[in-house]
Amino acid sequence: MRRNRSRVYFIDMRSTASNSQVDRFRKTLRRAGIADLAGKGELLAIKMHFGERGCTSYIRPIYLRTIIDVVTESGCLAFLTDTNTLYVGSRSNSVAHIRTAIENGFSYASMGIPIIIADGLRGANYESIAIGGGYMKEVKIASDIVHCDALLAVTHVKGHELTGVGGALKNIGMGCGSRAGKLEMHSGMEPKVTDACTGCGKCVRWCPAGAISIEAKHAVIDSKKCIGCAECIVVCPNGAMRINWKWDARYVQERMVEYAAGVLKTKGRKVGFVNFVMDISPQCDCYGFSDASIVPDVGILVSKDPVAVDKASVDLINAQVGIPGTALGSRRKGSDKLRQIHKEIDWRIQFEHAQKLGLGTENYELVKVK
Repeated sequence: MRRNRSRVYFIDMRSTASNSQVDRFRKTLRRAGIADLAGKGELLAIKMHFGERGCTSYIRPIYLRTIIDVVTESGCLAFLTDTNTLYVGSRSNSVAHIRTAIENGFSYASMGIPIIIADGLRGANYESIAIGGGYMKEVKIASDIVHCDALLAVTHVKGHELTGVGGALKNIGMGCGSRAGKLEMHSGMEPKVTDACTGCGKCVRWCPAGAISIEAKHAVIDSKKCIGCAECIVVCPNGAMRINWKWDARYVQERMVEYAAGVLKTKGRKVGFVNFVMDISPQCDCYGFSDASIVPDVGILVSKDPVAVDKASVDLINAQVGIPGTALGSRRKGSDKLRQIHKEIDWRIQFEHAQKLGLGTENYELVKVK
Protein backbone atom coordinates (compact mmCIF):
# COMPACT_ATOMS: atom_id res chain seq x y z
CA MET A 1 0.00 0.00 0.00
CA ARG A 2 1.25 3.46 -0.82
CA ARG A 3 1.91 5.47 2.32
CA ASN A 4 2.69 8.84 0.75
CA ARG A 5 -0.04 11.15 -0.42
CA SER A 6 -0.99 10.90 -4.09
CA ARG A 7 -1.43 14.07 -6.07
CA VAL A 8 -4.86 14.75 -7.54
CA TYR A 9 -4.98 17.77 -9.85
CA PHE A 10 -8.26 19.67 -9.89
CA ILE A 11 -9.93 22.40 -11.91
CA ASP A 12 -13.31 23.85 -11.03
CA MET A 13 -16.03 25.06 -13.37
CA ARG A 14 -15.02 28.72 -13.48
CA SER A 15 -13.87 30.33 -16.74
CA THR A 16 -12.83 33.72 -18.03
CA ALA A 17 -12.17 35.07 -21.52
CA SER A 18 -8.41 34.86 -20.89
CA ASN A 19 -8.38 31.59 -18.93
CA SER A 20 -11.09 29.16 -20.04
CA GLN A 21 -11.77 25.83 -18.41
CA VAL A 22 -10.56 24.03 -21.53
CA ASP A 23 -7.24 25.93 -21.40
CA ARG A 24 -6.80 24.99 -17.74
CA PHE A 25 -7.73 21.41 -18.56
CA ARG A 26 -4.90 21.19 -21.09
CA LYS A 27 -2.51 22.61 -18.52
CA THR A 28 -3.73 20.12 -15.90
CA LEU A 29 -3.27 17.11 -18.19
CA ARG A 30 0.33 18.13 -18.84
CA ARG A 31 1.12 18.82 -15.17
CA ALA A 32 -0.26 15.43 -14.19
CA GLY A 33 1.94 13.65 -16.76
CA ILE A 34 -0.96 12.47 -18.94
CA ALA A 35 0.69 13.85 -22.09
CA ASP A 36 3.61 11.46 -21.53
CA LEU A 37 1.70 8.20 -21.00
CA ALA A 38 2.55 6.80 -24.43
CA GLY A 39 5.46 7.52 -26.76
CA LYS A 40 5.67 7.69 -30.52
CA GLY A 41 4.06 4.68 -32.17
CA GLU A 42 2.75 3.23 -28.90
CA LEU A 43 -0.89 2.20 -28.64
CA LEU A 44 -2.88 4.23 -26.09
CA ALA A 45 -6.37 3.08 -25.11
CA ILE A 46 -8.64 5.89 -23.91
CA LYS A 47 -11.20 3.91 -21.92
CA MET A 48 -14.53 5.69 -21.58
CA HIS A 49 -18.29 5.12 -21.51
CA PHE A 50 -20.02 6.34 -24.69
CA GLY A 51 -23.41 6.51 -22.98
CA GLU A 52 -26.45 4.39 -23.75
CA ARG A 53 -28.86 5.67 -26.40
CA GLY A 54 -31.11 8.17 -24.60
CA CYS A 55 -28.58 8.88 -21.83
CA THR A 56 -27.59 12.56 -21.55
CA SER A 57 -25.05 12.57 -18.70
CA TYR A 58 -22.04 11.05 -20.46
CA ILE A 59 -18.84 13.09 -20.93
CA ARG A 60 -19.15 15.94 -23.41
CA PRO A 61 -17.23 15.33 -26.67
CA ILE A 62 -15.35 18.67 -26.43
CA TYR A 63 -13.53 17.39 -23.34
CA LEU A 64 -12.55 14.14 -25.06
CA ARG A 65 -11.20 16.06 -28.03
CA THR A 66 -9.09 18.18 -25.68
CA ILE A 67 -7.62 15.02 -24.11
CA ILE A 68 -6.92 13.52 -27.53
CA ASP A 69 -5.17 16.65 -28.75
CA VAL A 70 -2.86 16.60 -25.71
CA VAL A 71 -1.98 12.88 -25.66
CA THR A 72 -1.37 12.57 -29.39
CA GLU A 73 1.27 15.32 -29.37
CA SER A 74 3.74 12.54 -28.51
CA GLY A 75 3.00 10.71 -31.75
CA CYS A 76 1.25 7.84 -29.96
CA LEU A 77 -1.53 5.88 -31.67
CA ALA A 78 -4.56 6.59 -29.51
CA PHE A 79 -8.00 5.05 -29.82
CA LEU A 80 -11.29 5.37 -27.93
CA THR A 81 -12.54 2.16 -26.40
CA ASP A 82 -15.07 0.41 -24.19
CA THR A 83 -16.39 -3.13 -23.82
CA ASN A 84 -19.74 -4.63 -24.73
CA THR A 85 -22.53 -4.89 -22.17
CA LEU A 86 -24.29 -7.84 -20.57
CA TYR A 87 -27.74 -6.32 -20.90
CA VAL A 88 -29.97 -5.83 -23.92
CA GLY A 89 -29.32 -2.19 -24.79
CA SER A 90 -27.70 -0.27 -27.62
CA ARG A 91 -24.13 -1.40 -26.77
CA SER A 92 -24.34 -5.21 -26.53
CA ASN A 93 -22.26 -5.87 -29.66
CA SER A 94 -19.55 -3.87 -31.40
CA VAL A 95 -21.64 -2.74 -34.36
CA ALA A 96 -24.46 -1.35 -32.21
CA HIS A 97 -21.91 0.00 -29.71
CA ILE A 98 -19.99 2.02 -32.29
CA ARG A 99 -23.23 3.25 -33.83
CA THR A 100 -24.37 4.50 -30.40
CA ALA A 101 -21.01 6.20 -29.84
CA ILE A 102 -21.34 8.04 -33.15
CA GLU A 103 -24.92 9.08 -32.37
CA ASN A 104 -23.72 10.51 -29.04
CA GLY A 105 -21.03 12.60 -30.73
CA PHE A 106 -17.98 10.31 -30.73
CA SER A 107 -16.73 9.47 -34.22
CA TYR A 108 -13.52 9.58 -36.23
CA ALA A 109 -14.76 12.81 -37.80
CA SER A 110 -15.27 14.53 -34.43
CA MET A 111 -12.45 12.93 -32.41
CA GLY A 112 -9.73 12.34 -35.01
CA ILE A 113 -8.99 8.83 -33.73
CA PRO A 114 -10.77 5.49 -34.24
CA ILE A 115 -13.15 3.64 -31.94
CA ILE A 116 -12.24 0.04 -31.13
CA ILE A 117 -14.49 -2.09 -28.92
CA ALA A 118 -11.93 -3.93 -26.81
CA ASP A 119 -13.60 -7.31 -26.34
CA GLY A 120 -14.52 -8.03 -29.93
CA LEU A 121 -17.72 -8.29 -31.93
CA ARG A 122 -19.83 -10.01 -29.27
CA GLY A 123 -17.76 -9.49 -26.12
CA ALA A 124 -16.01 -12.86 -26.22
CA ASN A 125 -12.39 -11.75 -26.81
CA TYR A 126 -10.39 -11.72 -23.58
CA GLU A 127 -7.12 -12.69 -21.97
CA SER A 128 -6.88 -14.38 -18.57
CA ILE A 129 -4.62 -12.39 -16.25
CA ALA A 130 -3.31 -14.00 -13.07
CA ILE A 131 -3.68 -11.86 -9.94
CA GLY A 132 -2.86 -12.38 -6.26
CA GLY A 133 -4.04 -11.18 -2.89
CA GLY A 134 -7.77 -11.35 -3.56
CA TYR A 135 -10.58 -13.86 -4.00
CA MET A 136 -9.89 -14.76 -7.63
CA LYS A 137 -6.79 -16.36 -9.08
CA GLU A 138 -7.30 -14.82 -12.51
CA VAL A 139 -9.53 -12.31 -14.26
CA LYS A 140 -10.87 -12.12 -17.82
CA ILE A 141 -9.78 -8.78 -19.31
CA ALA A 142 -10.79 -7.56 -22.78
CA SER A 143 -8.04 -8.51 -25.24
CA ASP A 144 -7.35 -5.07 -26.69
CA ILE A 145 -7.00 -3.57 -23.20
CA VAL A 146 -4.33 -6.17 -22.42
CA HIS A 147 -2.47 -5.71 -25.70
CA CYS A 148 -2.29 -1.91 -25.81
CA ASP A 149 0.82 -0.17 -24.43
CA ALA A 150 -0.84 2.41 -22.18
CA LEU A 151 -4.25 3.19 -20.72
CA LEU A 152 -6.07 6.42 -19.90
CA ALA A 153 -9.33 5.93 -18.01
CA VAL A 154 -11.71 8.83 -18.65
CA THR A 155 -14.64 8.57 -16.27
CA HIS A 156 -17.97 10.28 -15.65
CA VAL A 157 -18.40 10.05 -11.87
CA LYS A 158 -21.95 9.26 -10.75
CA GLY A 159 -23.95 7.19 -8.31
CA HIS A 160 -24.33 3.47 -8.94
CA GLU A 161 -26.96 0.99 -7.86
CA LEU A 162 -24.48 -1.85 -7.16
CA THR A 163 -21.28 -0.08 -6.09
CA GLY A 164 -22.56 3.17 -4.59
CA VAL A 165 -20.30 5.27 -6.78
CA GLY A 166 -19.11 4.73 -10.33
CA GLY A 167 -15.61 6.17 -10.68
CA ALA A 168 -12.23 5.23 -12.13
CA LEU A 169 -12.07 1.89 -10.31
CA LYS A 170 -15.38 0.84 -11.80
CA ASN A 171 -14.41 2.16 -15.23
CA ILE A 172 -11.33 -0.06 -15.42
CA GLY A 173 -12.66 -2.95 -13.32
CA MET A 174 -16.16 -3.62 -14.58
CA GLY A 175 -15.56 -1.61 -17.74
CA CYS A 176 -12.50 -3.55 -18.94
CA GLY A 177 -13.88 -6.99 -18.18
CA SER A 178 -15.12 -9.14 -21.03
CA ARG A 179 -18.72 -10.31 -21.03
CA ALA A 180 -17.63 -13.45 -19.18
CA GLY A 181 -15.79 -11.24 -16.69
CA LYS A 182 -18.82 -9.01 -16.12
CA LEU A 183 -20.91 -12.09 -15.47
CA GLU A 184 -18.33 -13.28 -12.93
CA MET A 185 -18.45 -9.93 -11.11
CA HIS A 186 -22.25 -9.73 -11.05
CA SER A 187 -23.03 -13.35 -10.24
CA GLY A 188 -23.29 -12.85 -6.47
CA MET A 189 -26.65 -11.13 -6.50
CA GLU A 190 -30.12 -11.30 -7.93
CA PRO A 191 -33.10 -8.94 -7.68
CA LYS A 192 -36.31 -9.62 -5.79
CA VAL A 193 -39.77 -8.48 -6.88
CA THR A 194 -41.87 -6.46 -4.41
CA ASP A 195 -45.61 -5.88 -4.23
CA ALA A 196 -45.17 -2.63 -6.18
CA CYS A 197 -44.95 -4.67 -9.40
CA THR A 198 -47.81 -4.01 -11.85
CA GLY A 199 -46.80 -6.60 -14.44
CA CYS A 200 -46.01 -4.01 -17.11
CA GLY A 201 -43.38 -6.29 -18.67
CA LYS A 202 -40.61 -3.72 -19.16
CA CYS A 203 -38.16 -5.85 -17.16
CA VAL A 204 -39.02 -8.87 -19.35
CA ARG A 205 -38.05 -6.97 -22.50
CA TRP A 206 -34.83 -5.64 -20.92
CA CYS A 207 -33.52 -8.85 -19.27
CA PRO A 208 -30.56 -10.26 -21.28
CA ALA A 209 -30.93 -13.76 -19.84
CA GLY A 210 -34.65 -14.26 -20.41
CA ALA A 211 -34.95 -14.85 -16.67
CA ILE A 212 -38.13 -12.84 -16.06
CA SER A 213 -41.71 -13.72 -16.93
CA ILE A 214 -45.12 -12.28 -16.05
CA GLU A 215 -47.45 -14.52 -14.08
CA ALA A 216 -50.80 -13.30 -12.76
CA LYS A 217 -49.82 -9.69 -13.55
CA HIS A 218 -46.63 -9.98 -11.50
CA ALA A 219 -42.98 -10.38 -12.54
CA VAL A 220 -41.30 -13.65 -11.58
CA ILE A 221 -37.51 -14.19 -11.69
CA ASP A 222 -36.04 -17.60 -12.52
CA SER A 223 -33.02 -17.86 -10.21
CA LYS A 224 -31.42 -20.50 -12.41
CA LYS A 225 -31.34 -18.14 -15.40
CA CYS A 226 -30.66 -14.83 -13.62
CA ILE A 227 -27.11 -13.56 -14.22
CA GLY A 228 -27.28 -10.83 -11.60
CA CYS A 229 -26.76 -7.86 -13.92
CA ALA A 230 -29.36 -5.82 -11.95
CA GLU A 231 -30.55 -3.91 -15.02
CA CYS A 232 -34.20 -4.60 -14.14
CA ILE A 233 -33.81 -2.65 -10.89
CA VAL A 234 -33.37 0.66 -12.66
CA VAL A 235 -35.61 0.14 -15.70
CA CYS A 236 -38.62 -0.75 -13.53
CA PRO A 237 -40.94 2.30 -13.70
CA ASN A 238 -42.53 1.46 -10.33
CA GLY A 239 -39.42 0.77 -8.25
CA ALA A 240 -40.66 -2.77 -7.69
CA MET A 241 -37.25 -4.44 -8.03
CA ARG A 242 -34.86 -4.55 -5.09
CA ILE A 243 -31.38 -6.02 -4.61
CA ASN A 244 -31.53 -9.38 -2.86
CA TRP A 245 -27.92 -10.13 -1.95
CA LYS A 246 -27.00 -13.81 -1.93
CA TRP A 247 -23.71 -12.91 -0.29
CA ASP A 248 -22.43 -9.88 1.58
CA ALA A 249 -22.78 -6.59 -0.33
CA ARG A 250 -18.98 -6.57 -0.66
CA TYR A 251 -19.17 -9.20 -3.39
CA VAL A 252 -19.52 -7.03 -6.49
CA GLN A 253 -17.24 -4.21 -5.31
CA GLU A 254 -14.34 -6.40 -4.25
CA ARG A 255 -14.38 -8.51 -7.38
CA MET A 256 -14.65 -5.37 -9.48
CA VAL A 257 -11.50 -4.06 -7.77
CA GLU A 258 -9.72 -7.34 -8.46
CA TYR A 259 -10.53 -6.90 -12.14
CA ALA A 260 -9.07 -3.40 -11.89
CA ALA A 261 -5.95 -4.98 -10.40
CA GLY A 262 -5.70 -7.28 -13.41
CA VAL A 263 -5.93 -4.33 -15.80
CA LEU A 264 -3.29 -2.32 -13.95
CA LYS A 265 -0.96 -5.33 -13.81
CA THR A 266 -0.70 -5.25 -17.61
CA LYS A 267 0.23 -1.55 -17.80
CA GLY A 268 2.83 -0.82 -15.11
CA ARG A 269 3.24 2.95 -14.84
CA LYS A 270 1.66 3.67 -18.23
CA VAL A 271 -1.77 4.50 -16.83
CA GLY A 272 -3.66 7.69 -15.94
CA PHE A 273 -7.09 8.74 -14.74
CA VAL A 274 -9.37 11.67 -15.57
CA ASN A 275 -12.58 11.99 -13.53
CA PHE A 276 -15.38 14.32 -14.63
CA VAL A 277 -17.41 15.33 -11.59
CA MET A 278 -20.24 16.88 -13.60
CA ASP A 279 -23.84 15.90 -14.32
CA ILE A 280 -23.67 13.73 -11.22
CA SER A 281 -26.62 11.45 -11.89
CA PRO A 282 -27.88 8.93 -9.30
CA GLN A 283 -27.39 5.90 -11.56
CA CYS A 284 -25.03 4.55 -14.18
CA ASP A 285 -24.91 5.83 -17.78
CA CYS A 286 -25.96 2.36 -18.97
CA TYR A 287 -29.64 3.31 -19.03
CA GLY A 288 -31.64 5.07 -21.71
CA PHE A 289 -32.26 8.08 -19.48
CA SER A 290 -30.40 10.31 -17.02
CA ASP A 291 -31.94 11.55 -13.79
CA ALA A 292 -31.23 15.08 -12.54
CA SER A 293 -27.77 15.82 -11.12
CA ILE A 294 -27.84 15.59 -7.31
CA VAL A 295 -25.29 18.39 -6.73
CA PRO A 296 -23.93 21.25 -8.85
CA ASP A 297 -21.11 20.50 -11.30
CA VAL A 298 -17.81 20.36 -9.41
CA GLY A 299 -15.01 20.11 -12.00
CA ILE A 300 -12.38 17.76 -13.41
CA LEU A 301 -9.79 15.69 -11.50
CA VAL A 302 -6.62 14.13 -12.95
CA SER A 303 -4.24 11.68 -11.27
CA LYS A 304 -2.04 8.62 -11.71
CA ASP A 305 -3.75 6.99 -8.68
CA PRO A 306 -7.25 5.50 -9.21
CA VAL A 307 -8.07 5.28 -5.50
CA ALA A 308 -7.01 8.85 -4.75
CA VAL A 309 -8.88 10.33 -7.73
CA ASP A 310 -12.07 8.46 -6.80
CA LYS A 311 -11.85 9.36 -3.11
CA ALA A 312 -11.27 13.03 -3.97
CA SER A 313 -14.27 12.91 -6.32
CA VAL A 314 -16.54 11.53 -3.60
CA ASP A 315 -15.26 14.03 -1.04
CA LEU A 316 -15.96 16.92 -3.41
CA ILE A 317 -19.48 15.63 -4.13
CA ASN A 318 -20.27 15.29 -0.44
CA ALA A 319 -18.91 18.76 0.28
CA GLN A 320 -21.62 20.29 -1.93
CA VAL A 321 -25.10 21.43 -0.96
CA GLY A 322 -27.57 19.16 -2.74
CA ILE A 323 -29.85 20.41 -5.49
CA PRO A 324 -33.57 20.66 -4.56
CA GLY A 325 -36.01 18.38 -6.33
CA THR A 326 -33.53 15.58 -7.03
CA ALA A 327 -33.17 12.01 -5.75
CA LEU A 328 -31.51 13.30 -2.58
CA GLY A 329 -33.15 13.38 0.83
CA SER A 330 -30.94 15.63 2.94
CA ARG A 331 -29.17 18.32 0.93
CA ARG A 332 -26.89 19.29 3.81
CA LYS A 333 -23.31 20.21 3.00
CA GLY A 334 -20.99 17.40 4.12
CA SER A 335 -23.66 14.68 4.15
CA ASP A 336 -23.00 11.42 2.31
CA LYS A 337 -25.00 12.10 -0.84
CA LEU A 338 -24.26 8.76 -2.49
CA ARG A 339 -25.25 6.72 0.57
CA GLN A 340 -28.56 8.62 0.75
CA ILE A 341 -29.47 7.43 -2.74
CA HIS A 342 -28.19 3.85 -2.42
CA LYS A 343 -28.74 3.22 1.28
CA GLU A 344 -27.71 -0.45 1.34
CA ILE A 345 -24.36 0.09 -0.37
CA ASP A 346 -21.17 1.24 1.34
CA TRP A 347 -19.03 2.73 -1.43
CA ARG A 348 -15.98 2.72 0.86
CA ILE A 349 -15.61 -1.05 0.36
CA GLN A 350 -14.03 -0.65 -3.07
CA PHE A 351 -11.47 1.86 -1.78
CA GLU A 352 -10.50 -0.33 1.17
CA HIS A 353 -10.02 -3.39 -1.04
CA ALA A 354 -8.06 -1.41 -3.64
CA GLN A 355 -5.70 -0.15 -0.95
CA LYS A 356 -5.28 -3.69 0.37
CA LEU A 357 -4.25 -4.84 -3.11
CA GLY A 358 -1.81 -1.93 -3.48
CA LEU A 359 -3.68 -0.13 -6.28
CA GLY A 360 -3.46 3.28 -4.62
CA THR A 361 -4.27 5.25 -1.52
CA GLU A 362 -7.13 7.30 -0.11
CA ASN A 363 -4.50 9.70 1.25
CA TYR A 364 -4.32 12.44 -1.38
CA GLU A 365 -3.18 16.03 -1.93
CA LEU A 366 -5.65 18.10 -3.94
CA VAL A 367 -3.73 20.46 -6.23
CA LYS A 368 -5.99 23.17 -7.66
CA VAL A 369 -4.86 24.42 -11.07
CA LYS A 370 -5.67 28.05 -11.86
